[in-house]
Parts: sequence; C-alpha cells; structure tokens
Amino acid sequence: MKTIENTVAVSVPLRTAYDQWTQFETFPRFMSGVKRVRQQTCSVSVWVVGAGPLRQEFTVEILEQAPDSHVVWRTLGRGDLPRGEVRFRALAEDSTEVGLLVELGGRNLAGALGAVPGVAERVLGRDLIRFKYFAEGLGEATAGWRGTIRGGHVQPGMPEEAKSPTPTWPMG
Repeated sequence: MKTIENTVAVSVPLRTAYDQWTQFETFPRFMSGVKRVRQQTCSVSVWVVGAGPLRQEFTVEILEQAPDSHVVWRTLGRGDLPRGEVRFRALAEDSTEVGLLVELGGRNLAGALGAVPGVAERVLGRDLIRFKYFAEGLGEATAGWRGTIRGGHVQPGMPEEAKSPTPTWPMG
C-alpha cells in the first residue's frame, strides 16, 4: 500500500467546499482519472476510472461522513483497492483547507499508478488544484447532502437542507 497526502486552500466557505466535494457525480469535471460516478445510495457509488484506453469500474462505500468535517471511504471488492479520506477545515470565513489522504495498492489501475514514483502524488495534487478552481468558479455548491454516515450506515434524522443556487419551482 502506498499512502498519498495533499492539501489545498480553496477560496470558498467551509460549507461550500464540503457540499461541492460530496457531489461525487461532478468528479469527472476536475479529477483527471475519473470518467464517471453513479450514486446508488447515500453511502454507495459506482466509479469508472481510467487512463488512455484502460478502464476499471469499482464500487465505493462511504464509511464515515460528517457535514463540514470529513468523508472516509473504501472500495468494495477483492484485493487491495483505493481507500481514503478527505477533511475540511475553515481557514477563514471564505477560505477552506481541503486535505486528501488516499491509499493505493493492489493489482489494478490505482495500484499501477502508485507503483511509479511521484506520479500518483503529482496527479492527485493537480486534481486537488482543479477542485479548487472548480469550486471557486462555481462560487456556490451545485447541491449538497447534509446527512451523517457512521460505519457505512446513514444515521437517522433529517439532514439539514442543502443550499442550492438553482431555484425550486412549485409543483401542482
């Protein structure tokens, strides 16, 4: 296993950074190796990653998620696949530190990426910077789910409503 850590300061409020990061289906817009993400439940999503013509699909389970604090995930399946966490810390009213820790390993694309010295660090570092520009360019999160997950299970209770820049229209 190889562990990679990186941080970036994003010029948006803590809530905006967290809400935007947790919109996993937008990851292909700033993560170079992510081709598609499909959210299946609040705690499970299917990811397609790749480089060039190579593609790999895997299922990710969120183990822990706390609004404006952190998200911890693991990949489901056989072998040592990627897992990690992202943490959020307010630096100022309109600035947030996003810290990413990823463990790579196994006989898969992520393991191959981690095996080449310095490549995974550069790729994830650039992807974090792309997230910074993506979030800053939007100004507000595209949406947000404010629920809590512990041990892979959504905790009971109504999550706080996400603030969305898109108006909602009355139905009827």
